[in-house]
Amino acid sequence: MTGIRGTAHDLAEFRAEVRGWCREHVPADWRRAQTGVPEEEFVAFQKEWFQELRRAGFAVPHWPREWGGGMPVAEQIVLHQELAAHDAPRLVLAFVAIHHAAATLLAAGTDEQRRRHLPAILDGEIWAQGFSEPGAGSDLAALSTTARRQGGGYVVNGQKVWASGAAHADWCLLLARTDPGAPKRRGISYFLLDMTTPGIDVRPIRQATGESHFCEIFLDDVVIPRTCLVGRENDGWRVAQETLGAERGMTMLELAERLGNAGFRWLLETCARPGPAGARPVDDALVADRLAGFETELTALRALCRDLVERHDAGTSGPADASVVKLFYSELLQRMTGFGAEIAGPAAHAELRKPLSSGWESGAWALDFIGSWEWTIPGGTSEIQRTIIGERGLGLPREPRGGR
Repeated sequence: MTGIRGTAHDLAEFRAEVRGWCREHVPADWRRAQTGVPEEEFVAFQKEWFQELRRAGFAVPHWPREWGGGMPVAEQIVLHQELAAHDAPRLVLAFVAIHHAAATLLAAGTDEQRRRHLPAILDGEIWAQGFSEPGAGSDLAALSTTARRQGGGYVVNGQKVWASGAAHADWCLLLARTDPGAPKRRGISYFLLDMTTPGIDVRPIRQATGESHFCEIFLDDVVIPRTCLVGRENDGWRVAQETLGAERGMTMLELAERLGNAGFRWLLETCARPGPAGARPVDDALVADRLAGFETELTALRALCRDLVERHDAGTSGPADASVVKLFYSELLQRMTGFGAEIAGPAAHAELRKPLSSGWESGAWALDFIGSWEWTIPGGTSEIQRTIIGERGLGLPREPRGGR
């Protein structure tokens, strides 16, 4: 749909194209239509929306050109800004596939693995991530799932948890220990796991919001061919950094834009709605002050995300920059949704359903607030992010270990 643009005039032209496309293609009233639907209808909607974006060249703009992407960073920023401004559905099911799986395959996969999976992802192949375990969450290197070499492959036993979308996944990014005697980070290997393989049991976890987005994965003598090993045996920790790196930069910019558009819009509408006595919360000076504060923070977050993306593209980003953005976004999300639940009152706590394709901002404030805690825990808790910022970003002495 587009060529490479560099000037401000070119970007303005591209923005106008994306706006026109959004007006024609973003499904009208999709939030209401997708609230409370059965899982199979949600999956079908997600796959259909992904293909709509793909036809326009908007599904994987961050991929290399030869695999269907190649959009310059400046255009990607405009694209995410406009999709957020027009409240387009979020690619919830495809997220791991187009970001984590693709980043892993492009950085460390074989040519055969890329040829097999990247086109399949574009056709709708769904991926999950099998990293965390009941005893290895923030300390991922402590994982205990084992992969024992046997014949032309590996036999895997263990358990994974908090695997987003695993109930619908075709494939899984899997970390397993191949050398139990090696130091924690040196004995881990990285695999591509076909979820139809015998011995896999996926169990959805019902969350406080009523959703079952997270799952447990139990692996009982699951055989993985050697061709599904990514990188070298026992080098999985290094490969995993490519996967985790996909959570930074543009994905955070997309989330920040959505929070600053739909999220803040829902908050303003909630505060402008008359209460039982006819008074509007926004007419209260304290409420107006909180809204002004949120708007200021959102402006700063969006600018920070854009700066991170541009410096990452230029190769000048710092070692703790992504942690700053993750910490800022997750805690602002939590404060905003908590304030929304407080202002909305008892009615918000009686809301039991939200559109699954909305991500973390839907206007169902109590559910959004409960869901917001997801962001301050996984991917490195807020405490871990502060440690990274202090030690790697500010050069502070390492935190004492062992109680000293």
